[in-house]
Amino acid sequence: MARTRRADPRGITLADIARAAGVSKITVSRVLRGGPVAGETRDRVLEIVRRLGYVPNRLAGTLSSAGSNLVGVIIPSLANIVFPDVLRGAEAVLDAAGFRSVVGVTDYDPAREEGLIEAMLAWRPAGLIVTGLEHTDRSRAMLTHAGIRVAELMDLDGAGLDIVVGLSNRAAGRASARHLIERGYRRLAYVGHDLGQDRRAAKRFEGFREALSESAAALVATELMPGRSSAAAGREGLARILDRDGGVDAVYFSNDDMAMGGCFLCLARGIAVPDRVALFGFNGLDLAQALPQPLSTIRSPRVRMGEVGARLVCGREPATVVDLGFELVPGATA
Repeated sequence: MARTRRADPRGITLADIARAAGVSKITVSRVLRGGPVAGETRDRVLEIVRRLGYVPNRLAGTLSSAGSNLVGVIIPSLANIVFPDVLRGAEAVLDAAGFRSVVGVTDYDPAREEGLIEAMLAWRPAGLIVTGLEHTDRSRAMLTHAGIRVAELMDLDGAGLDIVVGLSNRAAGRASARHLIERGYRRLAYVGHDLGQDRRAAKRFEGFREALSESAAALVATELMPGRSSAAAGREGLARILDRDGGVDAVYFSNDDMAMGGCFLCLARGIAVPDRVALFGFNGLDLAQALPQPLSTIRSPRVRMGEVGARLVCGREPATVVDLGFELVPGATA
């Protein structure tokens, strides 16, 4: 009577794949990590992997080797197009280099960021990409002692841990104020969101106020809207300011989302922009440039930040700070 072959309780192994493909275990491992392998060999290995139903044990592979191909990417939000742009730049570089990104979203919550850092480090990633320079004490300790490359993106105003890629938000705020001052605006207001959560927006506001203090212009009104930034919040914030003070001649918004809300309010009320009130944002979103009057703003190199940060995390360069700068977009609203 024919005997039924019992399945190996260990499952299909790298050695099984290598033996069937006539290659070494190292070659199989390299193929599965997306490393450089000749096309014909790669195709043969992948065909055997599919045929035998092999599923890599990612945890075991990571713990037994320093060659993990996972890179953690932690961003504040997916609702704001700014951060998907950063992610898009990082993903393109990581994919080309044979790495796979694992994405976490903090919703601007430092405690949530701490939990994500801990969870990702448990998988022994090849590197981590995080947003900003401000973290909890425990997050900083984990990142410092992780033994991997860490890239902090989107801010240069502070002390970094390893790789820092971005722009000076304080300098961007100063440039925004100077643009408005040079065009003759003297009674300025600010509309923003939670500056305790968004430290980069807070730094821009600090730079904006510093530049005003060195000029004949003055900050005469501030409206900080609760919750996340949005066009609706920007519209409501501007409405509150104009209803209180009809003499405000220019408004600086924490970002383009909120500034677009200000544009919509002016359209609805028939307020002439920039003759009656000037509007200025930050980020340089494509949508804001497609308005009937392109928004005056500062464009941040978001995709490039992701690209450079990912390249450095995958490399062996020493700790470094990369200033990608920013571009002032004159637009038509200020």
